[in-house]
Amino acid sequence: MRLAFGAELRRLRQEAGMTLQDLAYAVHYSKGYLCKIERGDKRPPTALARRCDALFVAEGTLRRLAEAERKDDETVGDEPTMARRDVIATGVGSLVGIGMIGGGNHGDGAALPALAVFRDQLQQMRLLGQSTDPAMLLPVLSAQTSTVMNCATRAAGSTRDGLLTLAARFAEYTGWMAQEAGDDAEALRWTADAVGLAQAGGDEHLAGYALVRRALVAFYGGAATETISLAQQAQSGALPPRIRGLAAQREAQGHALAGQEKACLHGLDRARELLRRAQETAADAPVLGTTHLADPASMVTGWCLYDLGRPREAAEILDQECRRITPHALRTRARYGFRSALAHASAGEIERSCELARELLPCADLVPSATVRADVRRLERELSRFRTHRTVRDLQPALLRTLGSS
Repeated sequence: MRLAFGAELRRLRQEAGMTLQDLAYAVHYSKGYLCKIERGDKRPPTALARRCDALFVAEGTLRRLAEAERKDDETVGDEPTMARRDVIATGVGSLVGIGMIGGGNHGDGAALPALAVFRDQLQQMRLLGQSTDPAMLLPVLSAQTSTVMNCATRAAGSTRDGLLTLAARFAEYTGWMAQEAGDDAEALRWTADAVGLAQAGGDEHLAGYALVRRALVAFYGGAATETISLAQQAQSGALPPRIRGLAAQREAQGHALAGQEKACLHGLDRARELLRRAQETAADAPVLGTTHLADPASMVTGWCLYDLGRPREAAEILDQECRRITPHALRTRARYGFRSALAHASAGEIERSCELARELLPCADLVPSATVRADVRRLERELSRFRTHRTVRDLQPALLRTLGSS
């Protein structure tokens, strides 16, 4: 299979009239390394396959060959594959069965102040999640979800429904913190619980958003096809524009992973329009998805361009959007900032990449994140190709400390 990848790369290069030196300059790998790739002596990294797909407009051909090679070698690629898909089939969790029927009725209006207080607490939890270790926050969120549920058992009518729906939002955010803590199975269980709570409260829409969350787990697991499939299921016309917009973004990211540029860009356009409509019709309720990005569609566009093998364009957009993130949102700054540093490194802009990483490492240490750590690991691998560069040598110990402490 290595020979197949190398032969296809050589064919595309020669058809384009490029020498090995030309290719080396375009993708920021050495001529000698590329020669070994073409001869089949080296296994092609995913980043190289993506860049060459973009360079030769190969629509993911080289990426698929590289992935087939990894399967043949029975080795792990850039990300662990999803060996936990059975968890997705988990039904409504045990939370829904705790006292949802038969509790005391204190009247519909009795819990109205509690509803407002809990809604404010959810917002505070989301703010705290930007600057706190998710593993420390999980017990608090779990207890708070139970508290809101218990209040729901003593309420009636619309207040009960509102409390159940709010408990679902607590459960959904708990699932996100579980994923950030590195426990994907627990994240999926909390997401399933959130759907059950929402349905008990009369909110059928959260089931659609749960598909977006499951697609995110698949995305970080490197499963492009599953990401696309789940995201497409969450774009039913019956769902609100925000959920469909977030799903379209996730679908675009899945297409980018697969090297399908046209489908990716089309998805991003659809996401941008849906999110614009959602903003115009925003209701007074907790917002699903990120609330710390000024323009989520633009940020995701930068993310996708990196996965499509266009790191220089990705870095320009990511830099621009990162400047618009509020200073207190440490987790969000780290997530997109490291992706920007990775894009700069892939574009051969080593000084800029190291400068960004040096600024962001304290955030990564203060607010641990499994998803951020994945990009820190990629960045360390990318920069290791330039280990003789003085700036890289100076930064490497700090990168390794961050990865070692996680």
